[in-house]
Amino acid sequence: MRRETQNILLVLTGGALLKIAFGDTYLRYVKPSQQPLLIIAGVVILALAAVAIVRDIKARQPKTSQPRARAAGHDHARSAWLLTLPVLAIFVVAPPALGADSVDRDSSRATAGATDSAFPPLPRGAVVDLSVTEFVTRAGWDTANSLDDRTVELTGFVVRDGESLRLARMVVTCCAADAAPLSVRLHDAPATGLRSDDWITVTGQLVPGTATEASDYQPVLRVDSLREVSAPRNPYE
Repeated sequence: MRRETQNILLVLTGGALLKIAFGDTYLRYVKPSQQPLLIIAGVVILALAAVAIVRDIKARQPKTSQPRARAAGHDHARSAWLLTLPVLAIFVVAPPALGADSVDRDSSRATAGATDSAFPPLPRGAVVDLSVTEFVTRAGWDTANSLDDRTVELTGFVVRDGESLRLARMVVTCCAADAAPLSVRLHDAPATGLRSDDWITVTGQLVPGTATEASDYQPVLRVDSLREVSAPRNPYE
């Protein structure tokens, strides 16, 4: 690979990282706490590119290679330029957040690694706003059955299974590469007009005993109300 191509790749890579880091796009790749690391990485890569470019300019000497040698390296240089295409794509196309397709492909990993542990009491109130993660975990492992007879509010995206609906969220530990789906089956939910990946907020009550190994720890929520909402700034939990 020619030095010029290497330097341009460094500039594009650093620029792509900074473009992702400033704004909300980075949330489709990593957790919010990792934004500073993206910024630092982008700045470091751009600094390395600047150092390399300055060094190459100072070290440039008149070309003495024969025309045949230049021709031989032409195809290699052209191939090297193809490496810039994935980086350029980041500037042009923002990838969508992981959604219903990811849940369908990987639903067997739901709540993998959860353990039986004590849960703190739920807050008081007629309706308890919970993350999908906490709801699914409590439904499957809370031996005190704290969700019984409690009305909860959950927000997530729709996964359609024919005429039935699931509400789901993708949970990330580090970044989108390790995202795992959690989903809740919705009972008595109006399905008309809803499509996979539409975002909704539902209220309802857990159907006791539905989050078991046989159901891949997908609890069933008896829906009292459902409304469509805009996608949150951070689509992952």
